[in-house]
Amino acid sequence: MGGGAAAVAGSTGVAGSPNASGAADSAGAGGASAGAGGAGTCPAGSTQLSPWPGKAEVHTLDSEDAFESDLSGLTYEAPGVLWATDNLSARLFRLLKSGASYAPDTSNGWASGKRLRYPNGKGTPDAEGVTLAATSAAGVYVCAERDTDDPSVSRLSVLRYDVTAAGATLTATHEWNLTALLPEVDANAGLEAVTWAADSLLTAHHFFDESKARAYAPSDYGEHGAGLFLVGVEATGKVYAFALNHGSGAATLVASISTPLAGVMGLELDRDTGSLWASCDDTCDNQSAVFGIDDALGRFVLERRFRPPGGLPDSNNEGIALAPDAECSGGVKPFFWTDDAGADGFSLREGSLACGCLQ
Repeated sequence: MGGGAAAVAGSTGVAGSPNASGAADSAGAGGASAGAGGAGTCPAGSTQLSPWPGKAEVHTLDSEDAFESDLSGLTYEAPGVLWATDNLSARLFRLLKSGASYAPDTSNGWASGKRLRYPNGKGTPDAEGVTLAATSAAGVYVCAERDTDDPSVSRLSVLRYDVTAAGATLTATHEWNLTALLPEVDANAGLEAVTWAADSLLTAHHFFDESKARAYAPSDYGEHGAGLFLVGVEATGKVYAFALNHGSGAATLVASISTPLAGVMGLELDRDTGSLWASCDDTCDNQSAVFGIDDALGRFVLERRFRPPGGLPDSNNEGIALAPDAECSGGVKPFFWTDDAGADGFSLREGSLACGCLQ
């Protein structure tokens, strides 16, 4: 496993990169409070495998066969927007809430999703995960484990897209190729998930920078999008935190996080509580692990482990997303999954999660 900075071919300059403050507002990624320096991480609970902390019921959100059977990455942006990636077709979807369902945005070329390309306008990123920085206006970030035009070669990348761009194809504004900084893995067992943690959350909890053996200092990393990008690797079952410089194209491995999961397939930071959710698919019975930053250690530590809700099919559920506490009703808020296998012809499902810190 490597460390330090690596230059990235194909990156552009800073135009259109996230603002320096990184402050989230009520329209961005759920109006994150803890993710932008709010209440902080929750108290640790039992790390024994526990029942799902929400209702057992899960319902489908898409119409039958609405997507190819590889809907993989997922993240939520309030109010009522889901961003999803299909890794088979290398498409990014903007899905809008309509009653009890979600359907592709029909405006601005989004109706069939937008095709994703590398910064040179070529290739087919195996788009497994998606996240936002402070808001989608600051860029939508996709992780890919390979270029499926060359499927036997690992290309572990985070790609930034300007989703305001016109047309049916999005060309990445930046690529950070992390292959040399991560353990060597099979080309189809690499990056599966990505999420973003704001600098304000990390510094409030004295996050430890392993590359410098001291407390994380955002000023060390130039224009890095006002936060760290956390990626999950299928083969290692670990999460890795990177500073991605939007000006120089450098990537620095800041920390690594061990999980009890055989593979990390989904990641999402709860920006209200500061809790990091990691999930596995049917490889490990669709279990989830929840982490918080220990102030004394400055590291993400395991706080809770959960079985899936009873109504979730034991399928290849790869992507996860959760709504903010602002959308709580009856003590729960929406929690979402993508099913890469499209069980029974459906790829998108919604359940519920207890609001606030989990008891």
